[in-house]
Amino acid sequence: RAFMESHLPALKEKNPQLEVVTQLVRGQHPNLKGIYKNHNERVVCVRNLAPEDIMLQASRLRCSLGRKVVKLRTRHVTKRPSVQGTWTTELKM
Repeated sequence: RAFMESHLPALKEKNPQLEVVTQLVRGQHPNLKGIYKNHNERVVCVRNLAPEDIMLQASRLRCSLGRKVVKLRTRHVTKRPSVQGTWTTELKM
């Protein structure tokens, strides 16, 4: 409630490109929901967070692209993989 009274109006003024909608749902924990142009959604629970922490979560939702997190198969990504194989520290010269 403190975030909605103090920080939410400032967030709306600083970011006119965002559509900010508040909705009261009784019996549910407070959440921030980001809906992106690519039709993905991200929901962040802000239960028991200070207004500054909620502002941080809102800015993270605003700055993210809305893509799903994809785990890479290897640590390095290259267009031309090595013919000799991957280098490791166990190789001796």
